[in-house]
Amino acid sequence: MKRILLIGVGRWGVNHLRLLKSMPIELFVADHQEQRLSSVDVPPSHRSTDARSLFPNIDAAVVVTPAPAHFETCRELLGVGKDVFVEKPITLVSSEAKELTELAEKSGLILQVGHIFRFDPASVWMRDAIAERRFGRLKMLRASFSGFKRPRHDTGVTFADSIHFIDLFNFLLGVPPRRVHGVLRDFLGRGMDDASLIVLEYDQSNNSPILATVEAGYHTPGKVREVTVVGTDSSVVCDYNVAQYKIKTFENRHVTDSDAITAQEGAVHQLEFPPEEPLRAELAAFTDAIEKRTPSPVDGWAGFHAVRVVEAALESARTRAWIEISK
Repeated sequence: MKRILLIGVGRWGVNHLRLLKSMPIELFVADHQEQRLSSVDVPPSHRSTDARSLFPNIDAAVVVTPAPAHFETCRELLGVGKDVFVEKPITLVSSEAKELTELAEKSGLILQVGHIFRFDPASVWMRDAIAERRFGRLKMLRASFSGFKRPRHDTGVTFADSIHFIDLFNFLLGVPPRRVHGVLRDFLGRGMDDASLIVLEYDQSNNSPILATVEAGYHTPGKVREVTVVGTDSSVVCDYNVAQYKIKTFENRHVTDSDAITAQEGAVHQLEFPPEEPLRAELAAFTDAIEKRTPSPVDGWAGFHAVRVVEAALESARTRAWIEISK
Protein backbone atom coordinates (compact mmCIF):
# COMPACT_ATOMS: atom_id res chain seq x y z
CA MET A 1 0.00 0.00 0.00
CA LYS A 2 1.46 3.33 -1.09
CA ARG A 3 2.02 6.02 1.54
CA ILE A 4 0.86 9.40 0.23
CA LEU A 5 1.17 12.80 1.87
CA LEU A 6 -1.46 15.45 1.15
CA ILE A 7 0.07 18.91 1.59
CA GLY A 8 -2.66 21.51 2.00
CA VAL A 9 -6.25 21.05 3.16
CA GLY A 10 -7.63 24.47 2.30
CA ARG A 11 -10.57 25.29 0.04
CA TRP A 12 -9.59 22.81 -2.71
CA GLY A 13 -7.41 20.53 -0.63
CA VAL A 14 -10.41 19.29 1.37
CA ASN A 15 -11.75 17.73 -1.84
CA HIS A 16 -8.47 15.88 -2.31
CA LEU A 17 -8.69 14.77 1.32
CA ARG A 18 -12.20 13.38 0.89
CA LEU A 19 -11.22 11.32 -2.14
CA LEU A 20 -7.80 10.18 -0.95
CA LYS A 21 -9.41 8.84 2.24
CA SER A 22 -11.56 6.57 0.08
CA MET A 23 -8.59 5.10 -1.81
CA PRO A 24 -6.46 2.07 -0.86
CA ILE A 25 -3.50 4.13 0.38
CA GLU A 26 -1.91 5.04 3.69
CA LEU A 27 -2.67 8.74 4.02
CA PHE A 28 -0.57 11.41 5.70
CA VAL A 29 -1.71 15.05 5.90
CA ALA A 30 0.16 18.32 6.39
CA ASP A 31 -1.03 21.91 6.60
CA HIS A 32 0.62 24.92 8.20
CA GLN A 33 -2.64 25.81 9.97
CA GLU A 34 -3.21 23.67 13.04
CA GLN A 35 -6.96 24.36 13.10
CA ARG A 36 -7.35 22.73 9.69
CA LEU A 37 -5.51 19.60 10.83
CA SER A 38 -7.56 19.24 14.01
CA SER A 39 -10.57 17.98 12.06
CA VAL A 40 -8.62 15.61 9.79
CA ASP A 41 -9.39 11.99 10.61
CA VAL A 42 -5.94 10.39 10.43
CA PRO A 43 -3.74 9.18 13.31
CA PRO A 44 -1.73 11.92 15.07
CA SER A 45 1.48 10.32 13.76
CA HIS A 46 0.18 10.87 10.21
CA ARG A 47 -0.41 14.61 10.39
CA SER A 48 1.77 17.62 10.98
CA THR A 49 2.07 21.36 10.47
CA ASP A 50 5.59 20.63 9.17
CA ALA A 51 5.30 18.69 5.91
CA ARG A 52 9.07 17.98 5.83
CA SER A 53 8.84 15.98 9.03
CA LEU A 54 6.67 13.45 7.20
CA PHE A 55 8.86 13.09 4.08
CA PRO A 56 10.79 10.03 5.43
CA ASN A 57 7.50 8.18 5.95
CA ILE A 58 6.00 8.54 2.46
CA ASP A 59 6.33 7.34 -1.13
CA ALA A 60 4.56 10.23 -2.85
CA ALA A 61 2.86 13.57 -2.23
CA VAL A 62 -0.15 15.50 -3.45
CA VAL A 63 0.62 19.23 -3.37
CA VAL A 64 -2.40 21.53 -2.97
CA THR A 65 -0.69 24.63 -1.60
CA PRO A 66 -0.94 28.21 -2.90
CA ALA A 67 0.65 28.40 -6.36
CA PRO A 68 3.73 30.46 -5.35
CA ALA A 69 4.85 27.56 -3.14
CA HIS A 70 4.57 24.86 -5.82
CA PHE A 71 8.08 25.11 -7.23
CA GLU A 72 10.05 24.88 -4.00
CA THR A 73 7.76 22.23 -2.52
CA CYS A 74 7.89 20.01 -5.59
CA ARG A 75 11.62 20.45 -6.11
CA GLU A 76 12.28 19.40 -2.52
CA LEU A 77 10.01 16.35 -2.82
CA LEU A 78 11.53 15.23 -6.10
CA GLY A 79 14.98 15.87 -4.65
CA VAL A 80 14.38 13.29 -1.92
CA GLY A 81 12.95 10.74 -4.35
CA LYS A 82 9.20 11.21 -3.94
CA ASP A 83 6.61 11.02 -6.73
CA VAL A 84 4.51 14.19 -6.94
CA PHE A 85 1.02 15.23 -7.96
CA VAL A 86 0.81 19.05 -8.01
CA GLU A 87 -2.28 21.10 -8.58
CA LYS A 88 -2.27 23.51 -11.49
CA PRO A 89 -0.45 25.68 -12.25
CA ILE A 90 2.64 23.51 -11.89
CA THR A 91 4.59 26.73 -11.24
CA LEU A 92 4.17 30.43 -11.99
CA VAL A 93 7.26 30.52 -14.25
CA SER A 94 7.76 28.20 -17.22
CA SER A 95 11.51 27.84 -16.63
CA GLU A 96 10.72 26.43 -13.19
CA ALA A 97 8.13 24.05 -14.68
CA LYS A 98 10.81 22.84 -17.10
CA GLU A 99 13.28 22.36 -14.25
CA LEU A 100 10.82 20.24 -12.27
CA THR A 101 9.90 18.15 -15.30
CA GLU A 102 13.52 17.47 -16.21
CA LEU A 103 14.33 16.64 -12.58
CA ALA A 104 11.49 14.10 -12.47
CA GLU A 105 12.61 12.52 -15.75
CA LYS A 106 16.24 12.37 -14.65
CA SER A 107 15.26 10.77 -11.35
CA GLY A 108 12.77 8.31 -12.83
CA LEU A 109 9.93 9.83 -10.77
CA ILE A 110 6.28 10.51 -11.53
CA LEU A 111 5.29 14.17 -11.82
CA GLN A 112 1.60 14.72 -12.56
CA VAL A 113 -0.11 18.11 -12.92
CA GLY A 114 -3.72 18.63 -11.85
CA HIS A 115 -5.30 19.70 -15.13
CA ILE A 116 -8.66 18.29 -14.14
CA PHE A 117 -10.72 18.93 -17.28
CA ARG A 118 -8.69 16.32 -19.18
CA PHE A 119 -10.34 13.68 -16.99
CA ASP A 120 -13.92 14.55 -17.84
CA PRO A 121 -15.41 11.95 -20.23
CA ALA A 122 -16.85 14.78 -22.34
CA SER A 123 -13.34 16.14 -22.91
CA VAL A 124 -12.10 12.75 -24.06
CA TRP A 125 -15.07 12.49 -26.44
CA MET A 126 -14.30 15.90 -27.97
CA ARG A 127 -10.60 15.06 -28.38
CA ASP A 128 -11.43 11.80 -30.15
CA ALA A 129 -14.07 13.46 -32.34
CA ILE A 130 -11.57 16.11 -33.43
CA ALA A 131 -8.94 13.47 -34.21
CA GLU A 132 -11.47 11.55 -36.28
CA ARG A 133 -12.50 14.75 -38.12
CA ARG A 134 -16.17 14.34 -37.20
CA PHE A 135 -16.58 18.13 -37.28
CA GLY A 136 -14.85 18.50 -40.64
CA ARG A 137 -12.13 21.16 -40.79
CA LEU A 138 -11.94 23.04 -37.52
CA LYS A 139 -12.63 26.77 -37.64
CA MET A 140 -12.54 27.90 -34.04
CA LEU A 141 -12.78 26.96 -30.38
CA ARG A 142 -14.33 29.15 -27.71
CA ALA A 143 -14.31 28.79 -23.93
CA SER A 144 -15.68 30.67 -20.96
CA PHE A 145 -14.68 30.04 -17.36
CA SER A 146 -16.41 32.87 -15.56
CA GLY A 147 -18.84 33.85 -12.83
CA PHE A 148 -19.28 36.04 -9.80
CA LYS A 149 -17.04 34.68 -7.05
CA ARG A 150 -14.32 35.45 -4.57
CA PRO A 151 -10.95 35.96 -6.28
CA ARG A 152 -7.97 33.80 -5.42
CA HIS A 153 -5.38 35.62 -3.38
CA ASP A 154 -2.25 33.96 -4.78
CA THR A 155 -2.63 34.51 -8.54
CA GLY A 156 -4.61 36.48 -11.09
CA VAL A 157 -7.55 34.94 -12.89
CA THR A 158 -5.51 33.93 -15.94
CA PHE A 159 -3.33 31.63 -13.83
CA ALA A 160 -6.28 30.59 -11.64
CA ASP A 161 -9.00 29.91 -14.22
CA SER A 162 -8.02 30.62 -17.85
CA ILE A 163 -5.27 28.02 -17.59
CA HIS A 164 -7.94 25.29 -17.25
CA PHE A 165 -9.19 25.77 -20.79
CA ILE A 166 -5.79 26.72 -22.21
CA ASP A 167 -4.62 23.27 -21.18
CA LEU A 168 -7.88 21.71 -22.38
CA PHE A 169 -7.38 23.21 -25.85
CA ASN A 170 -3.82 21.86 -25.89
CA PHE A 171 -5.28 18.46 -24.96
CA LEU A 172 -8.04 18.59 -27.59
CA LEU A 173 -5.70 19.65 -30.40
CA GLY A 174 -2.61 17.72 -29.32
CA VAL A 175 -0.28 20.73 -29.59
CA PRO A 176 0.30 24.09 -27.89
CA PRO A 177 -0.66 27.28 -29.79
CA ARG A 178 1.78 29.04 -32.09
CA ARG A 179 0.98 32.55 -30.87
CA VAL A 180 -1.04 34.32 -28.17
CA HIS A 181 -2.76 37.65 -27.61
CA GLY A 182 -4.12 38.69 -24.22
CA VAL A 183 -6.22 41.51 -22.79
CA LEU A 184 -6.31 41.60 -18.98
CA ARG A 185 -7.95 43.94 -16.50
CA ASP A 186 -7.58 44.61 -12.76
CA PHE A 187 -11.01 45.99 -11.88
CA LEU A 188 -10.59 45.20 -8.17
CA GLY A 189 -7.30 47.10 -7.89
CA ARG A 190 -5.36 44.22 -6.32
CA GLY A 191 -2.40 44.35 -8.68
CA MET A 192 -3.62 41.09 -10.28
CA ASP A 193 -5.84 40.46 -13.29
CA ASP A 194 -9.46 39.64 -12.47
CA ALA A 195 -10.81 39.71 -16.05
CA SER A 196 -9.04 38.01 -18.93
CA LEU A 197 -9.61 37.51 -22.66
CA ILE A 198 -7.04 35.41 -24.49
CA VAL A 199 -6.86 34.67 -28.20
CA LEU A 200 -4.83 31.68 -29.38
CA GLU A 201 -3.82 30.47 -32.82
CA TYR A 202 -3.15 26.76 -33.38
CA ASP A 203 -1.56 25.34 -36.51
CA GLN A 204 -3.69 23.02 -38.60
CA SER A 205 -2.25 20.76 -41.30
CA ASN A 206 -2.80 22.15 -44.81
CA ASN A 207 -5.42 24.61 -43.56
CA SER A 208 -5.65 28.05 -42.03
CA PRO A 209 -4.84 28.27 -38.30
CA ILE A 210 -7.51 27.40 -35.75
CA LEU A 211 -8.67 30.41 -33.77
CA ALA A 212 -9.39 29.85 -30.08
CA THR A 213 -10.56 32.22 -27.34
CA VAL A 214 -10.61 31.81 -23.57
CA GLU A 215 -12.59 34.22 -21.39
CA ALA A 216 -12.36 34.26 -17.59
CA GLY A 217 -13.28 36.62 -14.79
CA TYR A 218 -14.78 37.11 -11.35
CA HIS A 219 -17.49 39.63 -12.23
CA THR A 220 -20.23 38.31 -14.52
CA PRO A 221 -23.36 36.84 -12.90
CA GLY A 222 -23.84 33.10 -12.73
CA LYS A 223 -21.32 30.31 -13.22
CA VAL A 224 -20.18 29.47 -16.75
CA ARG A 225 -17.93 26.52 -17.65
CA GLU A 226 -18.52 26.08 -21.36
CA VAL A 227 -16.50 25.06 -24.42
CA THR A 228 -17.60 25.33 -28.06
CA VAL A 229 -15.89 23.61 -30.99
CA VAL A 230 -16.88 24.82 -34.47
CA GLY A 231 -16.13 22.89 -37.66
CA THR A 232 -17.14 23.07 -41.29
CA ASP A 233 -19.52 20.10 -40.96
CA SER A 234 -20.80 20.34 -37.40
CA SER A 235 -20.21 21.93 -34.03
CA VAL A 236 -20.41 20.96 -30.38
CA VAL A 237 -21.18 22.80 -27.16
CA CYS A 238 -19.97 21.27 -23.90
CA ASP A 239 -21.40 22.57 -20.63
CA TYR A 240 -19.23 21.32 -17.78
CA ASN A 241 -21.78 22.48 -15.22
CA VAL A 242 -24.09 19.66 -16.28
CA ALA A 243 -23.68 16.26 -14.63
CA GLN A 244 -24.55 13.88 -17.48
CA TYR A 245 -25.89 15.55 -20.62
CA LYS A 246 -22.88 17.79 -21.12
CA ILE A 247 -22.63 17.77 -24.89
CA LYS A 248 -24.90 18.96 -27.68
CA THR A 249 -23.87 18.52 -31.30
CA PHE A 250 -25.23 20.71 -34.10
CA GLU A 251 -25.09 19.59 -37.73
CA ASN A 252 -24.93 23.16 -38.97
CA ARG A 253 -22.98 24.29 -42.01
CA HIS A 254 -22.61 27.14 -44.44
CA VAL A 255 -23.31 26.19 -48.06
CA THR A 256 -22.27 28.24 -51.10
CA ASP A 257 -24.80 28.29 -53.91
CA SER A 258 -23.76 30.40 -56.89
CA ASP A 259 -22.93 33.75 -55.32
CA ALA A 260 -24.94 33.25 -52.15
CA ILE A 261 -23.98 31.62 -48.86
CA THR A 262 -26.76 30.03 -46.88
CA ALA A 263 -26.74 28.89 -43.25
CA GLN A 264 -28.24 25.42 -43.04
CA GLU A 265 -29.25 24.26 -39.58
CA GLY A 266 -29.20 20.50 -39.16
CA ALA A 267 -30.03 17.96 -36.50
CA VAL A 268 -29.23 18.56 -32.85
CA HIS A 269 -28.13 15.64 -30.69
CA GLN A 270 -27.65 15.53 -26.94
CA LEU A 271 -25.09 13.08 -25.59
CA GLU A 272 -25.17 11.40 -22.21
CA PHE A 273 -22.06 10.55 -20.21
CA PRO A 274 -21.92 8.44 -17.06
CA PRO A 275 -21.49 10.52 -13.91
CA GLU A 276 -17.79 10.92 -13.22
CA GLU A 277 -15.89 12.96 -10.66
CA PRO A 278 -12.82 14.11 -12.61
CA LEU A 279 -10.80 14.77 -9.46
CA ARG A 280 -11.29 11.16 -8.40
CA ALA A 281 -10.24 10.02 -11.87
CA GLU A 282 -7.05 12.07 -11.91
CA LEU A 283 -6.05 11.01 -8.40
CA ALA A 284 -6.70 7.40 -9.39
CA ALA A 285 -4.50 7.92 -12.46
CA PHE A 286 -1.73 9.20 -10.19
CA THR A 287 -1.94 6.31 -7.73
CA ASP A 288 -2.01 3.89 -10.66
CA ALA A 289 1.08 5.50 -12.20
CA ILE A 290 3.11 5.37 -8.99
CA GLU A 291 2.02 1.79 -8.29
CA LYS A 292 2.81 0.46 -11.79
CA ARG A 293 5.68 2.90 -12.55
CA THR A 294 4.00 3.95 -15.77
CA PRO A 295 3.99 7.50 -17.21
CA SER A 296 1.41 9.92 -15.88
CA PRO A 297 -1.32 10.91 -18.39
CA VAL A 298 -0.67 14.60 -17.55
CA ASP A 299 3.05 14.98 -17.08
CA GLY A 300 5.15 18.00 -16.24
CA TRP A 301 5.46 18.99 -19.89
CA ALA A 302 1.69 19.51 -20.08
CA GLY A 303 2.00 21.84 -17.11
CA PHE A 304 4.97 23.59 -18.73
CA HIS A 305 3.10 24.28 -21.98
CA ALA A 306 0.09 25.69 -20.12
CA VAL A 307 2.25 28.02 -18.03
CA ARG A 308 4.17 29.14 -21.10
CA VAL A 309 0.91 30.24 -22.76
CA VAL A 310 -0.16 32.15 -19.65
CA GLU A 311 3.22 33.87 -19.58
CA ALA A 312 2.74 34.85 -23.21
CA ALA A 313 -0.75 36.20 -22.47
CA LEU A 314 0.61 38.33 -19.61
CA GLU A 315 3.40 39.64 -21.86
CA SER A 316 0.92 40.36 -24.64
CA ALA A 317 -1.30 42.31 -22.25
CA ARG A 318 1.72 44.39 -21.23
CA THR A 319 3.01 45.05 -24.77
CA ARG A 320 -0.34 44.94 -26.62
CA ALA A 321 1.25 42.65 -29.22
CA TRP A 322 0.92 39.06 -30.35
CA ILE A 323 3.49 36.82 -28.66
CA GLU A 324 4.96 33.93 -30.61
CA ILE A 325 5.37 30.59 -28.83
CA SER A 326 8.70 29.01 -29.75
CA LYS A 327 8.76 25.37 -30.79
